[in-house]
Amino acid sequence: MRQRDELDGVDALVLPGGESTTMSRLVQVFGLEHPLRERLAGGMPTLATCAGLILLSRKVLDGRPDQVTLDALDIVVRRNAYGRQVDSFEADLDVEPLGIAPFRGVFIRAPRIEQTGDSVRVIATLDGNPVAIMSGPHVGLVFHPEMTGDVRLHQLFLRHAQEALESSAA
Repeated sequence: MRQRDELDGVDALVLPGGESTTMSRLVQVFGLEHPLRERLAGGMPTLATCAGLILLSRKVLDGRPDQVTLDALDIVVRRNAYGRQVDSFEADLDVEPLGIAPFRGVFIRAPRIEQTGDSVRVIATLDGNPVAIMSGPHVGLVFHPEMTGDVRLHQLFLRHAQEALESSAA
């Protein structure tokens, strides 16, 4: 999706990892900042991982001064807080809505959630820091669930998105 009118046909959105300052710049270049803000505030369900989480945050630390955030998640994040590419790691996470089996999180230049607002529900932590959250129709992850064969977080998002869409239609 690169055009404003393409957003009208989207029911839910996945904002993947990548490079957050590049994503911010592309949102501006393609004129998507205002339409995305409207749709996100209007309840469009979104799964945001790593750089996508940074884009949805209220504030980013260690970002560029002109870096856009869409303010859909009441969180403050710090870019690359877990280290550089060579510091990437995996960790077993207890993700509350998934039950007892741990989820293997893949952390690649991951951001750290430094603050959460009252509307944010932390569903997993690592060393006391939030690494998976839910807020309204949004699910945010600092790690990359797509790097594993475990689809439970994607399924959780699909169920969550379906519930949000059904409640907004009622």
